Amino acid sequence: MATLDRTFQKGAVLCWPTKPVSIMLMTNTIIAVFLGIIGAALGSFAGAVAWRLHEKRNFVSERSECESCHHKLSVFDLIPVLSWLLLRSKCRYCGAKIGAETLLSESALSALFVISYLYWPYGVIEWQAIAMLAVWLIALVLLAILVVYDARWLLLPDAVVFPLIALGFLFAALYTSLQPGMTIPGAILYMGFGMVSLAGVYGILYLVSKGKWVGFGDVKLSIFIGLVVGWQKALLVLFLANIIGFLIVLPGLLTHKLTRTSRVPFGPFLIVAFILAGLFGDEIIKGYIRLIGL
Repeated sequence: MATLDRTFQKGAVLCWPTKPVSIMLMTNTIIAVFLGIIGAALGSFAGAVAWRLHEKRNFVSERSECESCHHKLSVFDLIPVLSWLLLRSKCRYCGAKIGAETLLSESALSALFVISYLYWPYGVIEWQAIAMLAVWLIALVLLAILVVYDARWLLLPDAVVFPLIALGFLFAALYTSLQPGMTIPGAILYMGFGMVSLAGVYGILYLVSKGKWVGFGDVKLSIFIGLVVGWQKALLVLFLANIIGFLIVLPGLLTHKLTRTSRVPFGPFLIVAFILAGLFGDEIIKGYIRLIGL
């Protein structure tokens, strides 16, 4: 009930106080289910786009195919989540193993679409806030492509990062238009601080380490992150990304599966931290302040 009340307070679509709770609940459920299905389908699309970008294939006009035997896939092979489960993670035509990242991409993006709607921190009353949610969901698809690409090939391609930066400017413009008394110079200053905050830190690390600690793709991705979450939450992203990276890498170091010189994709850590800060940043910061007793 607490989650439901919070959803209504955030201003879920069509949830007006004069409507019965049952209607509001049904409306939110329908929208959440719809977004979950769309998210799963786009998660499948993200995985396919990552592979086609790496193979320099056309992801607009060409049909999906098996990465091993290159057989064109039918509609029944492309049902999000279900196809992977029913085919037991194997290609129907050649029997090649289909990696778990396919299932993870589909289910994760489905869940993120639903969570983003239910916990959208800006509400969905003003048109700018609704547009911000739409931009966020589009950005999640591009970020899913980056996670798959970086995890497999240790690179964040410009073909995805640059559109994300453009979305970041759009998101920041919508956000600043919601702020009372915000002027054009103030909006420009907000965007400037956002871009420099995280990208500046990673840019220095990139230069000092000559690309050994972070890649230049991480620097460019940080521009988008700073534009969306602002400079204060960008610092939270910096903290969370390093904590997540440490927790993921430490077991590999302890078991000697990784060494100090092993290349580890940092983009996924940065993206997970960004999503946490973007959706729950205020609560995380408040919780930290209460924890230290301020």
